[in-house]
Amino acid sequence: MKYQRAIVWFRNDLRLTDNETLHQALAMAKEVIPVYCFDPRHFEATELGFSKTGPFRAKFLFESVLDLRKNLRETGADLILLRGKPEVELITLASRVKADAIFYSEEVTDEEKKVDEALDQAAWGKGIATESYWISTLYHIEDLPFPVYQVPEVFTAFRKAVEKMASIRPTFPNPDKINFPAEDLLPMSGVLPDLKTYGLEEPETEPRAVMELNGGESAGLGRIQSYIWEKDLLKMYKETRNGLIGGDYSSKLSPWLALGCISPRTIFEEVKRYEKERKKNQSTYWLIFELIWRDYFRFISKKHGNQIFQIGGIKKQEDSWRRDSALFERWCEGLTGVPFVDANMRELKYSGFMSNRGRQNVASFLVNDLGIDWTWGASYFESMLIDYDVCSNWGNWMYVGGVGNDPRENRYFNILRQGKNYDRNGDYVRLWIPELKSIKGFDIHHPWELKNKELRDLGISLGGSYPHPLVKMQSYS
Repeated sequence: MKYQRAIVWFRNDLRLTDNETLHQALAMAKEVIPVYCFDPRHFEATELGFSKTGPFRAKFLFESVLDLRKNLRETGADLILLRGKPEVELITLASRVKADAIFYSEEVTDEEKKVDEALDQAAWGKGIATESYWISTLYHIEDLPFPVYQVPEVFTAFRKAVEKMASIRPTFPNPDKINFPAEDLLPMSGVLPDLKTYGLEEPETEPRAVMELNGGESAGLGRIQSYIWEKDLLKMYKETRNGLIGGDYSSKLSPWLALGCISPRTIFEEVKRYEKERKKNQSTYWLIFELIWRDYFRFISKKHGNQIFQIGGIKKQEDSWRRDSALFERWCEGLTGVPFVDANMRELKYSGFMSNRGRQNVASFLVNDLGIDWTWGASYFESMLIDYDVCSNWGNWMYVGGVGNDPRENRYFNILRQGKNYDRNGDYVRLWIPELKSIKGFDIHHPWELKNKELRDLGISLGGSYPHPLVKMQSYS
């Protein structure tokens, strides 16, 4: 064995299945100590005043950590919980328990990389080795057919290249037993914090939410089993993925992917097994296609570094955005007067989730119709989304903002046309905007076109019970 005792620092890889970091630690160290560290910087307020990690994502995180601890205990180990800066707390713990190595998974964006660098430097100064592994993507970074600095700026070119010239590595097995050191060598294992610790309130149960999203590897693997095998929904994924209501129009695997409760390769292997045992069609491929999109934004983030967070994006465009706090707040609260936008924003506000179709529409409205700084939208999503992934979030916002990897210039979503295509009868709007529910059919998407008498008869007052639209909307025809 290379090491006598190693710490495995879990971060966005809260799983036992297909976790190379853990696998390598078990192969290289006689004893392994799993650790999770709650970093207070993740809960600080952003420049716009939002909590960097809002209540929905924080709750999901705490559930995921608790599930990881339960699963580790089944292997004979435990999960040590720390609070503070990982680059400090991990070194302190390693010195205390005489660990000679720290294993962790690699991240790509600036804040995480600075922590890694500080940890490596502090560990080196104490004579503690560090071992890091790339485990977050479907395609391993070493298997790409080009170096990261040559990742294509257009997704299609990237996808075709990796599909043709790269292979996907097999998953690592779930460990049966972990050789965990005796209790007298360890400090208290630590207590899971609650939301109030970080100034957050427990989210209220929302009956209109798409489904109950519980954190942890167990729930993530359960969702794979339910969606793919029990409900047999994968075969229709491509046709239903633009839905808006309910838990089964799409896979809903993104929250567990975001925290690494499940790996993309685990999903890939299940899809391939499904294709072999049940059916192979465009839908089965399309779920893999979405995983490749996720990979793409991660590699683009590694290629471009902090440009993905800057107003000019990777295109380095001149800043010409508005910063109107009042308009932005109305967008956040779902009070723009455009029902399809407001319904999606209210779903996000009250449930922490929004469909992919909804995200594209509300982002387009913010940047194209209101002209608001796209980074404000990205920051709000960071706080609110239960499935926030730094690379996918900022990559997609750059894309919609016209400063990212979109080969088309000035991509615009006609909100009314989108509503007609995806919520023709207005059921989704009716669900989230009850003050308009008496309007029948598609008319609910454009109440400003109804006559005043019609609105009065329905008990609706534009500018009273529901706001006038912030901007004049394009026709849907």
